[in-house]
Amino acid sequence: MGRIKKADKDLKVNQLLNGMDKSVADSFTYRQRKALQKNINAQDWRKHHVDFRPTLALPFLPWSFYVVFLVGVNRRGLLPAERFIAFTMFLSAVFLAGLLVIGCVFVLIYLLKSWLGIDLFPNESLGIWGEFKNYFKTYIGFIK
Repeated sequence: MGRIKKADKDLKVNQLLNGMDKSVADSFTYRQRKALQKNINAQDWRKHHVDFRPTLALPFLPWSFYVVFLVGVNRRGLLPAERFIAFTMFLSAVFLAGLLVIGCVFVLIYLLKSWLGIDLFPNESLGIWGEFKNYFKTYIGFIK
């Protein structure tokens, strides 16, 4: 995303003024035009670090669909409902990440238990250790 050129900034103001009656557009002073330009350029919230907007046109349908995926800094204030949703999503993400970490820790503890030969339930196994050993025998070849 390159910088906006001065000509492009002036073009936006000119397009805005061209959409008005000529008498109204001519009544703007230089300072008012600069204030309009400053206000239009302050809307740089349209610039995002990731801006992915693909359009999907399905055959035999008169409509096309689009998906928008944006990533960037949120510069606007959130409504209380949006703040609650954001907090809930954050807590959900932390909870799911915690479950993933706990699951990985349990698998690592199980593998360590099996490697040490500790058999808590005789003649019972989840089969993870056997698959783990077979993987290393087949692909890496250093476990006997």
